[in-house]
Amino acid sequence: MQKLKEQIKAVLLRYLSGHTGLREKLVSSVTACCSILFLLLIVQYVELGLPFKMLVLASMGASAFLLFVTPHSPMAQPWPVFAGHLVSAFIGVACAQWIHSAPLAAAIAVLLSIFMMHVLHCLHPPSTATAMIAVLGGPEVHAIGWQFCYEVVAINTGLMVLLAIVFNNMVPGRRYPMRHSHHAHHSEFLQQHQQHSGLLEEDFKWALSQMDGLIDVSAEDLVDIYEFATEHAQNRMDQQALSSSADDHF
Repeated sequence: MQKLKEQIKAVLLRYLSGHTGLREKLVSSVTACCSILFLLLIVQYVELGLPFKMLVLASMGASAFLLFVTPHSPMAQPWPVFAGHLVSAFIGVACAQWIHSAPLAAAIAVLLSIFMMHVLHCLHPPSTATAMIAVLGGPEVHAIGWQFCYEVVAINTGLMVLLAIVFNNMVPGRRYPMRHSHHAHHSEFLQQHQQHSGLLEEDFKWALSQMDGLIDVSAEDLVDIYEFATEHAQNRMDQQALSSSADDHF
């Protein structure tokens, strides 16, 4: 019984701990909240000159998660966000008009959206929800037809990207859009450690290409993670060596 309690406690601690600090949790939550609030206020109070009542898409909530919780993710960059939603919207409207069965139309819209996002290198998971909204959104969405794509979705997505640029760059340590630059002392690390390790950035890119599934991380991020881990391991071994030397001395 005691062993079972210890196992349960270990599992709970592993899930509760995480590597994200409280500051990052708060920043992600607050900036996502602000982006959705501003989007709703803009749509509600700013005259956009449209012949129909502007909609705020529920899929923008899912996009806000990626844009503000994982702003450095390849799937959260402007091209995947904008193109992913727009491509999925066009596919959703087409399926809604050409396939009479709503369940089949929604399923085919998701299938084609994922495939085309792969082809166009604009993978953004919330976009599949936009495709489903185009099919299952009801008479209000169906009535505006293709305008749903190039006005509703384009405006929603464009505003979200602009808000992400503003809010993310107001937070120290964040940069959006992601510019592929390494951590501050990357060059110094290469000078000190590269001769001991044959790993190059090209090796990480090749390793990513060998994975069977899609991994939402860039080669640059993998290099930074590797370098931080190497430095941490080196510091730990240095401390252990100093501690061992001190013990031997006494």
